[in-house]
Amino acid sequence: MDKKELDRYKRLLLAKRCELAVKNGDGESRVPAAGGWDGDPADQASADAEAELQIRLHQTDGRLLRAVEDALSRARQGTFGICEVCHHPISRARLDAVPWTRHCRDCKELEHT
Repeated sequence: MDKKELDRYKRLLLAKRCELAVKNGDGESRVPAAGGWDGDPADQASADAEAELQIRLHQTDGRLLRAVEDALSRARQGTFGICEVCHHPISRARLDAVPWTRHCRDCKELEHT
């Protein structure tokens, strides 16, 4: 991968990191309180479900942010775009779709079988 391509992926990763930081309020949790004892049982269940959903979304964003940070670290170390399993180059199409990926398509598919 040449420097121009690597710089393009770095810009994509930095933009994603910024997007996640803004979305998460720079680490501040935006999880609503669970239903508690106020309202009827349906209101409580709805509030509890919303709180659970927000917790899961926050956790997912946290994992994605770590993956983006790891990809930026690989870019600094010179290993960006190389599959961590088979050590072959990751296709440009895959990197364009998921620039924070650590695995080529074949190794990722094997991981899920």
